[in-house]
Amino acid sequence: MNKLLVINTGGTFNKRYNEQTGTLDVAKDNKAILDILENCARGNLNIDIKGIIFKDSLKINTNDREEIINEIGKYDKILIVHGTDTMDETAKYIEKRVKDKFIVLTGAMHPYSIDKIEATSNFMIGLSFLNTNDTKGVYISMHGLVKESAKLFKNRDLGIFQCQK
Repeated sequence: MNKLLVINTGGTFNKRYNEQTGTLDVAKDNKAILDILENCARGNLNIDIKGIIFKDSLKINTNDREEIINEIGKYDKILIVHGTDTMDETAKYIEKRVKDKFIVLTGAMHPYSIDKIEATSNFMIGLSFLNTNDTKGVYISMHGLVKESAKLFKNRDLGIFQCQK
């Protein structure tokens, strides 16, 4: 089995309550991902995890997106944990610059530290999709769906990702 790469950029997925400031801050660690993998995958997968950027996606810029691309390197299958607000922009950026890779972006609307179910579900569905398919391209895994990135959008009125009509 080829090794998968999980890139953690932070986003709401990684946010934790800061008792000193009373805010939700993007934690600069991979704790949520490691917890999910320990509880769900049980060491059954060959995965490298790289934590980079650690920002809310509204603050992600072109330099950050280049850093993501630089991390992809020798891996063929990559799962990127990313904030949902600009996940589609990063997907488009990657799609224009990276060919012959199988990439899934995922995230969460609620921090893992507050509600483990959504983040775990989105992450594991994306990971399962990578493990059971070989169709190269850039996909988004959110709310029970995994689709080519151009076919999903964040419906801000409903607070969910949906297929384009």
